[in-house]
Amino acid sequence: MRKFALYGVLIILVIISVGPFLWLLSTSLKGANEPAFQYPPVLIPHQWTLHNFVEVWQKVPMAAYFTNSIIVTVLSVIFNLVFSVLAAYPLARFEFKGKNAIFMMILATMMIPFQVIMIPLYLIVLKLNLVDTHNAVSAYLGVIIPFVVGGFGIFLVRQDMVHVPKQLEESAIMDGCNSFQLLMQVILPLIKPTLATLAVFTFMANWGEFLWPSITLTKPEMYTLPLGLVYLQGAFSANWKLIAAGTILATVPVVVFFLLLQRYFVSGTLSGAVKG
Repeated sequence: MRKFALYGVLIILVIISVGPFLWLLSTSLKGANEPAFQYPPVLIPHQWTLHNFVEVWQKVPMAAYFTNSIIVTVLSVIFNLVFSVLAAYPLARFEFKGKNAIFMMILATMMIPFQVIMIPLYLIVLKLNLVDTHNAVSAYLGVIIPFVVGGFGIFLVRQDMVHVPKQLEESAIMDGCNSFQLLMQVILPLIKPTLATLAVFTFMANWGEFLWPSITLTKPEMYTLPLGLVYLQGAFSANWKLIAAGTILATVPVVVFFLLLQRYFVSGTLSGAVKG
């Protein structure tokens, strides 16, 4: 009975979590003669069609929105991984004065909402001429710079680096490795699951970011996908099938990226690294 109750609760949670997405997918596949809203709700369309996806791709510059979002998100993921590793490495493996104080200050930044620093951050980006520009590179930098590194990424990577066995580090040093070689050849291969986790979190956060791009991007041709979806809703406010199709298209890259990295979400990578 206890297992039955547990599985019952889990099934309810799955329905609550996946239900809206299934309804969205169902709406995007409905034909022209089938209403988007009806009671009782119909989850399986009577007329399956992909015309909504084709129409929304043709009527709205979705390809440009996708390209802009991919460029911004991929660069943000790369910068986050690089800077998080470079900041976490000395905090985890080196001993120097003030290390704990610096780490505490980095953790403190996680408690500050982005809305608090949004105005001064905007003024800085504005002074750097990265707002309201026709230059694609400058526009992308204006969106990316505030998210190139964060306290969460440094904390996540640092916590995993701390648990790398000291014996591996000592053996590498005896073999002639310097600090950079130790990081690249010993530590990074052992923390791949953590890096994959950070990459997924960063990808999801930046792919769905709406507030900051809506402030820094003023040219429609530079819009990212979240801004494009808002335009889609304004252009097709009465046609929820097209809105649903555009939203489904926006979720595909996130799902694909997660599936590509999910094999790294394993535990026990360090188990057995040191024998004896």
